[in-house]
Amino acid sequence: MRPVTLAWVSDAVGGTLAGGADPDAVVTRVVKDSREAGAGSLYVAFVGERVDGHDFVASVAEAGAVLSLVSREVDAPHVLVDDVTEALGRLAGAYLALLRAEGAITVIGITGSNGKTTTKDLLAQTLPDVVAPAGSFNNEIGLPLTVLSAGPDTRHLVLEMGAAAPGDLAYLTRIAPLDIAVVLMVGSAHFEYYGSADGLAAEKATILDGVVAGGVGIINADDPRVAPMAGRAPRTVTFGFGPADVHGADRSVDGGRARFSVEGRDVHLRLIGDHHAANALAAYAVARECGITTARAVDSLNAAGPVSPHRMALTERADGVRILDDAYNASPESMRAALRALRAVADGGVMWAVVGEMLEIGDGSIAAHEQIGIDAVRLGIDHLLVVGAGARAAYVAAVREGSWGDEAAFVATIDEAREHLASRLAPGDTVLVKGSNGTGLWRLADQLTEETR
Repeated sequence: MRPVTLAWVSDAVGGTLAGGADPDAVVTRVVKDSREAGAGSLYVAFVGERVDGHDFVASVAEAGAVLSLVSREVDAPHVLVDDVTEALGRLAGAYLALLRAEGAITVIGITGSNGKTTTKDLLAQTLPDVVAPAGSFNNEIGLPLTVLSAGPDTRHLVLEMGAAAPGDLAYLTRIAPLDIAVVLMVGSAHFEYYGSADGLAAEKATILDGVVAGGVGIINADDPRVAPMAGRAPRTVTFGFGPADVHGADRSVDGGRARFSVEGRDVHLRLIGDHHAANALAAYAVARECGITTARAVDSLNAAGPVSPHRMALTERADGVRILDDAYNASPESMRAALRALRAVADGGVMWAVVGEMLEIGDGSIAAHEQIGIDAVRLGIDHLLVVGAGARAAYVAAVREGSWGDEAAFVATIDEAREHLASRLAPGDTVLVKGSNGTGLWRLADQLTEETR
């Protein structure tokens, strides 16, 4: 982070310095976890359901934090605001404006029902002098913190932009106006809040309204709900495996990994899953807009590996069992893609699909889970283990579709799932673990990955 004074921070957030804060003291980093506070830190005191960040203000001051962003008076140097989250957004917006005024920085925002984090991770390994956080920092807290982690030497800032409710993308692009906006696809995630795919598409399109003059929108020509967004940004570049400005050809799968060609060069991803081909093509389109040569962009994509946890991470245990961990999140589209990836990776070995609930998909939840059970059977997945009452429809549908014996099973808890698998897995088996983050199924993935015989 570029150093800024406490007086500058106070002006940026529209707050009041108090508690003995020195206006000339300097902030060099922003943290929301009190355990990360140190010399030069600005600590953001969020109030959560179980923890009130104000309770840690004294301890962060002792650790060297020069300021806390708070919504009530505390006995330590602080800046007082009405709403900490909104103030953090104002701070990030002012800070990004400062970086733009002082140097050359290209701000890239990525949205889509699936693929945001993978595309961001690919760009983190393709663009020079880049800031792109590991994990998924795509909301009103994570995005400002990412902006505030950039510095004077940052040439490329890559931001994920999630949309959980109407107006989210407009808010995020007000904080961080974009030079490049990417729309990957419109799926079924967050139907609970938007009601339909058309409603979600309308929200996703608003990211293009946040593109600055002279900027570009990069959109997926293969997605029928994204392609009509052409023309909404000052300039549009399309990508896809059909007719598109950036055209991918010769798409195939090798050992569960996507292959394709672009501008006469071969891309052979290290990432698991055919669906990553579209993410890689989007990343390529961004890289070319940023002035990266075709050769360098393709070489970087071919070398790129998984960065963020619980996203198609393949681990072979000492006992010969392979764990395919895609447990960070789930939608109907990503669930089907994961089942296809399992089949490709298993390469004839015994396949286990351990699936949990897909959250936030609204009134179609039961039908969507039923389809997952049907898909598992029709794809020939050897064993389907459904975890949690919210996903039980997948088990019921699998049985109805023709699973028998122990081909399909249902358990209520993660502990039961682990117990079910413990005596059944054998060397050569491949286990997919897939569910929405809120189900906690990623804990099972961690447990399975760490186990050895």
